[in-house]
Amino acid sequence: MADDDLDDDLDDVDGELGDDLEEGGGGEKGSKKRLILFVGLPLLLVIGGLAGAYFTGLLNPLIAMITGSSPAVEGEADGGAKAPGVAVFYDLPEILVNLSTGGRKTSFLKIKVSLEVASQGDIVRVEEVLPRIVDNFQVYLRELRVEDLKGSAGMYRLREELLTRVNVAVAPAKVNDVLFKEMLVQ
Repeated sequence: MADDDLDDDLDDVDGELGDDLEEGGGGEKGSKKRLILFVGLPLLLVIGGLAGAYFTGLLNPLIAMITGSSPAVEGEADGGAKAPGVAVFYDLPEILVNLSTGGRKTSFLKIKVSLEVASQGDIVRVEEVLPRIVDNFQVYLRELRVEDLKGSAGMYRLREELLTRVNVAVAPAKVNDVLFKEMLVQ
């Protein structure tokens, strides 16, 4: 008895769906919506995923395999850059400056910095202009306040500012990063 009722209900639902399909499901608009939903949306997702993988570099090994070249060979052809992860460091002399406090109390900043350069040849350029680099650093550091150096945000701003100043001084060579070896505010 219960099976007969269930079969009748399924037949009713089947009949309604069949009628909708035969009528076109609301005309031409329904079929266009279905086409967009079942073809356009997955296509858009696949294209978006591939674009994201390309721009994040996940497809580089696949592209290198298809073209028959290796990523290391392309890097050397672009300008003779070394493989990533191989860096050369140059230690600057220790810098000691008094900070701008605007009050009676004097504060000092003692800093040791190491520069990360792309190649050994750039160290020659850094050594040639070392007095200019130290001067640029001291002029900037003397204008800092103790509040400017507080927290990780202060350290990040200091790093970015020193990196900008050192790159101006050593141009056309390039310094990749400024690394703090020691920093003491007293």
